[in-house]
Amino acid sequence: MSALVQKYGGSSLRTLDHVRRAAERTARSWRDGSAVAVVVSARGSRTDDLLRLAADVGAAGSSRELDQLLAVGESESAALMALALDRLGVPAISLTGPQAGIHTTDRHGDALISRIEALRVRKALDAGRVAVVTGFQGLDGSGDIATLGRGGSDTTAVALAAQLRASACEIYTDVDGVFSADPRILPAARLLPWVSPGVMAEMAFAGARVLHTRCIELAAMEGVEVRVRNASSQSPGTTVVEREDVRPLETRRAVVAVTHDTDVARVLVHCREIRHDLAPDVFAVLADCGTVVDLVARSGPYESEFRMGFTVKRSQAEPVRTALHELTAGFGGGVHFDENVGKVSVVGMGLLSRPEYAARLMAALAGAGIPTSWISTSQMRISVIVPRERTVEAVETLHREFHLDGHEPTDIASARSGIA
Repeated sequence: MSALVQKYGGSSLRTLDHVRRAAERTARSWRDGSAVAVVVSARGSRTDDLLRLAADVGAAGSSRELDQLLAVGESESAALMALALDRLGVPAISLTGPQAGIHTTDRHGDALISRIEALRVRKALDAGRVAVVTGFQGLDGSGDIATLGRGGSDTTAVALAAQLRASACEIYTDVDGVFSADPRILPAARLLPWVSPGVMAEMAFAGARVLHTRCIELAAMEGVEVRVRNASSQSPGTTVVEREDVRPLETRRAVVAVTHDTDVARVLVHCREIRHDLAPDVFAVLADCGTVVDLVARSGPYESEFRMGFTVKRSQAEPVRTALHELTAGFGGGVHFDENVGKVSVVGMGLLSRPEYAARLMAALAGAGIPTSWISTSQMRISVIVPRERTVEAVETLHREFHLDGHEPTDIASARSGIA
């Protein structure tokens, strides 16, 4: 019997009616003959509510006790889902991350899955039961619950699918799949029936909120087919998997999507008349804070002033701000944070090999009167910083420029004409 992993996000379980509908979908898959494991997130705004409770009693930063509290949300979802399945005549068992054999590193609030010993999950599936597993959590080296950070339930689902050698991992959310832009701000955005894991990972990192970056990276490494579907419809959704394309490479669409991210802060570190290279120190600070950076640039080795710029998540800026101020103060330098910015990216394949794409991006934004500052290019992504209040307009402009609301070109002549 082939295994199938289904994951339901918080929006898909928001009310008890949502839970019942999710249970009915799972029941259909079970009755069709699949051995089904389900991974669940906390319902609706439950995690935010728990974070507010922690803040009300003075909690600050990640800790063992905060992870103990946050794990409650997923446990509630798993038990409710198992009860709803039992009501439908489908035998089910709810399992916490530790009960499901999910082990993590020791970093509270942002742990990584180190291994899965899915003995109880396999036992439940072999007995014909649906195993409902809490996402977002596991057991660290000290025997305590550790959470995986926001979006961690996606990673749990893909990791479990890899361990069970499942036929697929179905991610159920509140949109029909992956689009060429965020359909909530751009109604003309086009549903993408298929996306390669590499492109999807770039889209997730650059602001697409459908899937978490870590889960896609894991899916690519483990060869797990991911299907993104709407929990409230029968839409076929989007499949994220490598595939053989029978069409010649030169006629494929190079730009697949436009993404945006307003959770961005632009950081500039500077020190005058310094002989010490601060770059290793700056990166050490960022690593200690667990902060991911993008659009990095720095001064050269023969300049008397050290300057280094990069972007970080605005929501994670405060600990970085404090640590960098402490670092630069010892060298007579300073740090400037600009939080009134957004990042807009075009994502696809072979973008460095097509220098005209960066030129088109910059010309389109300039033609719309949208100021730009920093830009970063790679084979799969071109990102640019714009004023935060112009971010949506920039998405609309680039979506039109690269004709993403139309169909892919079907021959080399149309590809060369710029409809790509």
